[in-house]
Amino acid sequence: MQDLLDLAIEDPDRGRREAEIILAGGPDDLTRSYAHQCLGIALREKGRTEEAIAELRRGIRAARASGSADRERDIRATYGGTLAYAGRTRAALKALDKALDGAGGEVGATIRMRKAGVLALLGRHDDAVPEMRAALEDVVDLKNQHWEARTRTWLSHLELRLGRLDAAEVEARRAAEIFTALGSTLEWLTALENLAEIAIARGDLVSGLSRYADVADGYRKVEQPMRFVAVVGHATAYLAVGLAEEAAALLETTVDRERLPVLEQAEFDLLRAAALLAAGDAERARAVAEDATVSLRRQQRRWYRLRAQLVGIQARYALDDRSGLGRGAAAVARSLDDERADEAPVALVLAGRVAAAENRRQLLGRALAYRDRANGVVRASAWLAGALECEDRHDRGGLLRACTAGLDAIDEHRRLMGSSELRALATTHGKELTEVALRHAAHDPRTLLRWSERTRATALAQPPATSDAATIPASLAALRDNGRRLAEARQAGEPTEELEKERLRLERAVRTEHHTQAAADSDPQRPASAEEIVAGVGEGCLVELVDVDGVLHVLVVHDGRVRRKVAGTTAEVADLLGPAGMLLRRASRGRPASTADLGRRLQEAILGDAARLIPDGPVTLAPTARLHGLAWSLLPTLQDRPFGVVPSAGQWLRAKSVRRPRRRRTLLVAGPGLESGGAEVPVLAERHPDAVLLDGAGATLAAVLEQLDGADLAHLATHGRFRADSPLFSSLDLADGPLTVHDLERLRRAPYRMVLSACESGVLAPVGAQELLGLAAALFSIGTAGLVSSVAEVNDAATADLMVGLHDALGQGRDPATALRDVRRAAADDPVATGTAAAFVALGV
Repeated sequence: MQDLLDLAIEDPDRGRREAEIILAGGPDDLTRSYAHQCLGIALREKGRTEEAIAELRRGIRAARASGSADRERDIRATYGGTLAYAGRTRAALKALDKALDGAGGEVGATIRMRKAGVLALLGRHDDAVPEMRAALEDVVDLKNQHWEARTRTWLSHLELRLGRLDAAEVEARRAAEIFTALGSTLEWLTALENLAEIAIARGDLVSGLSRYADVADGYRKVEQPMRFVAVVGHATAYLAVGLAEEAAALLETTVDRERLPVLEQAEFDLLRAAALLAAGDAERARAVAEDATVSLRRQQRRWYRLRAQLVGIQARYALDDRSGLGRGAAAVARSLDDERADEAPVALVLAGRVAAAENRRQLLGRALAYRDRANGVVRASAWLAGALECEDRHDRGGLLRACTAGLDAIDEHRRLMGSSELRALATTHGKELTEVALRHAAHDPRTLLRWSERTRATALAQPPATSDAATIPASLAALRDNGRRLAEARQAGEPTEELEKERLRLERAVRTEHHTQAAADSDPQRPASAEEIVAGVGEGCLVELVDVDGVLHVLVVHDGRVRRKVAGTTAEVADLLGPAGMLLRRASRGRPASTADLGRRLQEAILGDAARLIPDGPVTLAPTARLHGLAWSLLPTLQDRPFGVVPSAGQWLRAKSVRRPRRRRTLLVAGPGLESGGAEVPVLAERHPDAVLLDGAGATLAAVLEQLDGADLAHLATHGRFRADSPLFSSLDLADGPLTVHDLERLRRAPYRMVLSACESGVLAPVGAQELLGLAAALFSIGTAGLVSSVAEVNDAATADLMVGLHDALGQGRDPATALRDVRRAAADDPVATGTAAAFVALGV
């Protein structure tokens, strides 16, 4: 009958059916006890704890009637564990102690293991470990492999919670081996969940996400819903990599909160509060965290309660609610520090910030003690404490050294990732370090330049892991096919709702695979030094914008000097970006409007007095991440001069060093659905008789990617879509579907230069701390030197004429920035053409 109990865990639905058949047959008391226990376990696994408790009570009565004391003890132990899931923790431990009284042999060992498991659920990890180890010794001696694997799984969980990651991994791997040999798929998945969580704790987020993807796939294969613990672990991993929306979506789509046991409802609220806080909804996060804290206190689950309190304190700090915050923050921080928890440095830094002066330095010093942890994010939090402590002592040098060490830890953490999205998001963990460093570097222009470069567009210095991949993942291939069918359905006026749903599902699959990519073998390039930048600029001019505490600092590098001016606030600039975009949209629709006044206001807010420092001649602009979408030629000082826009000075230097292909192959592409029909492409084809021309049905994704690979110049006249919600799915429309960032990242050799005439093809999404994602960012990361693209909607007819003029200038040997200047001059007498030309920028060189 033990097989019946194993079935209840491995396949709850089948276990329940088998138990009901047995009970219907009028069995003896002993058999009936097994059937009720099986029903209780199956119902508990489905979250129906109250029904499970009732069945287990029936099982206890049947076992007592059978005269088997060990049977009664075993069911009482299951009953105790189920009471714990129902939130009745005192009653649970009492039931387990009663079950353990007088128990020996295998029954005693398994009861001890279950008692230790309940202690673990309560967060009493130190109390649980000796009980679990004693149980393991007994089940090993008794050669019960099923219980040995279960015990090792729990022991792995405990070692992980106590920070002993090597020991945790040994136990999880051994449990997984045993479950595999026994064919216990669901329990093997539990061991795999532990391995995923261990990888996350080490800071190896890619391995953790990959294992969680395997876990999700495993549950799909056996057609079982994911266990709540697996969902929690997976959502926690998403939060660790900055994917708050994905964490929230996973919770909402896979957890039926109404069916959760009380114990798991409290954990759900804790995780939901953390996701809300990460998504920027501090008000709701505070309320949910407070509810979770109350429930966890009632359940006597101190380990979880401390973490709920920390989220609540973080939310209050974000809301600037400091009333009585200091004492509570210090108490939580010290408790987490006593545990040596990974969350401790974050809690200690927060407590230090709101503490009285006499306690602040002590709290920050305790946080600094975590600077040797294996997890890079934990180390970065510790170094932030070191920086703040130096700030208190007015030790600027020590502060900048601490910030350097903290950002080095973030870099180490980021470099493990192959996904460009995750690398960009990872920099969020260093945002406060960046802010502190820039604040204290701002007084010296060269120091500010060095720190600005240290903290911007770092993800672009590392090529994507997919760039050398030869095989297209099935999910990406399916997404391409979906794009083709969507385009056909739209053209035919057919319903697209189901195809849109399929697209969203496939996009999630592609993102999941992208997130599990390991980093490429090539080393990322180090940030450029101030001296290298000054030397690279020479007699030219670089203007770099730096956001220091919400104020724009403008660095002008020219002729061996770095000068600094303070301009407007980022809030002032943000207020002007909307009107600028509106004016360009009017122009794209043939309704021109004057931009002179707005241009002057933009220049004053963005450059201020620094505009007077800019010498005549070409300029290279390195704006903040949020200003990359600006139509820069609206500024009077830039209207009639060549200028290029770059994510960072370091990226500009890398672009300058890219070697132009020996074979000057040109690619011309005309995509579907353009109002102008890609009118410039036939003209350009006549002027470039050796160019590869792909248009009509021939402009397929495969053909375009093949020809893009290693091209000298590629011109793509296609519709474009910028996806602010998911920048890596920003796309260009081709004959058989969209070309996305995911596709571009798979090129083996980057095109040297590209011209994208589509609307918004040059828009980049600011992500993390001064990082960028989008079509242009993908091209820069794989080695494209220069790109001409638009940052707004453009008029198709006007664009076609402008593109011919652009290529004429390029054909005369002009660089893209100078060619665009010539285009703007030629369009000066046509208001619509002027607005269209203003929407195009030269990125790179």
